[in-house]
Amino acid sequence: MNRVVPVLLLLMSSLSTPALAAEGASDERTWHRLVGILQYLEADYPAAIESRSEFELAEQKSFAAEAVSAAQELGPAAEQFVPRVKAVQARVDQSTDAEGVSRDCGALVEDLVLAGGLARSPRHAPDLKRGEALFQTNCAACHAADGSANVPIAATMEPRPANFRDPELMGGLTPYKAFNTTSFGVPGTAMPAYPTLSEDERWSLAFFVFTMRLPPCEGTAPRASLERLANATDDDLVKAFGEDTLACLRRNLPEVDEERSLLTARDGVQEALRRGAAGDAAGAKAALLDAYLNGLEPVEPKLSSRSPELVLKLEKAFLQARLAAEKNSPHLQDEGRELVSLLDQARRDSGTAADLLSTLWLTVLILIREGFEAAIIVAALLAALKKMKATEHVRVVHAGWVSALVIGAVAYVLGRHLLAGAQREWMEGVAALVAVGMLIYAALWLNARSNVSQFMGELRQKMQGALGRGSMFGLFFIAFTAVLRESFETAIFLQGLALDSPAGVAWGALVGAVAISVLVLFINRLGFRLPMKTLFNISTVVLVVTAVMLLGKGLHSLQEVGALPLVPVPFVTVDLLGLYPDAVSLLPQAVLAAVPLALALRRRARATGVTGVSAS
Repeated sequence: MNRVVPVLLLLMSSLSTPALAAEGASDERTWHRLVGILQYLEADYPAAIESRSEFELAEQKSFAAEAVSAAQELGPAAEQFVPRVKAVQARVDQSTDAEGVSRDCGALVEDLVLAGGLARSPRHAPDLKRGEALFQTNCAACHAADGSANVPIAATMEPRPANFRDPELMGGLTPYKAFNTTSFGVPGTAMPAYPTLSEDERWSLAFFVFTMRLPPCEGTAPRASLERLANATDDDLVKAFGEDTLACLRRNLPEVDEERSLLTARDGVQEALRRGAAGDAAGAKAALLDAYLNGLEPVEPKLSSRSPELVLKLEKAFLQARLAAEKNSPHLQDEGRELVSLLDQARRDSGTAADLLSTLWLTVLILIREGFEAAIIVAALLAALKKMKATEHVRVVHAGWVSALVIGAVAYVLGRHLLAGAQREWMEGVAALVAVGMLIYAALWLNARSNVSQFMGELRQKMQGALGRGSMFGLFFIAFTAVLRESFETAIFLQGLALDSPAGVAWGALVGAVAISVLVLFINRLGFRLPMKTLFNISTVVLVVTAVMLLGKGLHSLQEVGALPLVPVPFVTVDLLGLYPDAVSLLPQAVLAAVPLALALRRRARATGVTGVSAS
C-alpha cells in the first residue's frame, strides 16, 4: 500500500517552542493539530482497512485517540465537536466503516476550520528557491536530494520516508498538509517537527516538494489563488486546468495582492473577535471597521465584477458583526466566524481571471447598470428642453454629463489603489447626497413649469429670462451630479476588470456606450412626442425616484465608513434600488418619497375644489 503517512499532515505533538509560540496562541496550534489528524484519517484510514495490517490499524487507533484528546484540550470552543470526534474514534477502534470515517473526517475538518478561524494558505507567495535550499539542508538525508527517498538509510525506517516523485502519493497530497507535517512532525516515525523554521519557510518548503517530480514550466500558468493552490491536490488541479498546466501552476506561483488585502480583512476580523471576547466592544468595532476599509474595500470592485452576490454577503456580514460589537453581544463570535468563512471563500476565488468574452459582457452589464439611471435623467432633461425649444441650453446639459465622464476617466487612470477604501466610500456617499439635492431642485423646477399656463408663450418671447443664469448653472450641475457618482463607480469597477482583460474592457465599454446612447436617443424622442404637462410630470417622478434611491445609497456608504450609526430593521435588501434594512436610510427615504406625493395630492385636491366652485 502506498503510504501517505510520512508526508501527510500529522500534527500529533503539542509543541510549545518559541518559534511556534510567536505565531499564535497554543490553542490555535491545537486547532491545526486536530485538523491535521482528521485530514490524515480521512486520507489514510480507508487504505489501512484495505490492507488489514495490524501495525497500520493500531497506528490509526492512536491517531483517533489523539484527535479526541486534542478536541477536549480546546475546551468550550470545540465542545460541540467532541461527540463527533468520539464517534469517529469508536469506528476506528472497531476497524469498520472506512468510507463513513473518511467522509465524517472531511466534514469535521471544514467545520473546525470555520470554528477556529484557521488560515490554510500562506500570507506571502512562497519562495521556491528558498524551499529547495531548506529541503537540501533538512530533508535530503532521508528523502534523497531528488526527493525519491532512494538512500540507504530509508530502507531501515518504518514507515519508509515519502517519495515525492511518486505520482500516486503526490496526487492525493496538498501543500497545507505538507506544511502541517513540517510544523508538527509525525510521532511514531522518523519525521520530526521543524519548529526553528518560520511560517514562511515552512510554506516555501511545502510548496517546493510539489515541484520535484514536475518538468520545467512551458507556457503561462492559469490564474489560481494561493488559497486554492495550498488546498488542492495535483489531481484536483489536473482535473480543473489540465495535465499540461500542472507544472506551471506549481512552479509559477501567483502574486498575492488581492489575497493579501483579504488576509488583512481576515486578520482584522480575528482581532475583533479577540477584543470582543475580552469585553472590549469599542475595540472590536474599530477593528471590524479597519478590516472592512483596509481589507475588503480596496478589492471590492474586482470582487464585485466577478461575484456581486458574494460581495453583498460580505458587506452584510461586516455590518451585522459591527452591530453585534456595538451591542457587546455574544453573537459577535458567531457573526465573526461566518465573516471569516466568507473571506476565505473570496480568497479561494481571488485568482480566477475572466476571459475576453466574459469580461466584455461584464463590462457591458456594468455600464448599463450604472449608467441607466443617469441616462434616464439626462434624457429627461434633454427632452424637456427640446420640447420647450430651449435648444441652446441643451449644450449646458451636455457639458454637465461630459464633465462627469471626464472625472470618471481620471478615476480610472488613478486606479483603485489611490481611490479606494474610506476615500471611495466617502466620495460615493457625499456625491450621492449632493446629487439628491440637485435632483430635488430639478424636480421642483420642472414641476413649477408644468403648472404655468402661459409658460410656452412666455418662453418663446424671452427664453433667457425664463431660464436665467441660475437655471443654466442648475442644469449643468444637475447633469453633472446625476452622472458623477455612476461615472466614478463605473471607473473603479472597470479598473478592476481591466486587470483580467484590458481588451475585454475596451470592447465592452464601446458596446455599453452605444447601448446607453441608443437609450438616451429613444427616451429623448419619446419625451419630445409627449404633451408638455405629461412630459414634465413623468420627468418629475423619475427625478424624485432617483433621488430616493441615491439617498439610500449615500447614507449606506456613510454607514460603511462609520460616519453614521447602524439601526437595523426588518426589511429587504435591494442594492440596485438603494434599499437597505436600516432605519437610518429607510426613514429619510420614506420622508423624501412621501413629501412630493403629499404635495401632489394636495394640489390635485385644491384643483378639484376650484373646479367645483367654478362649476357652481
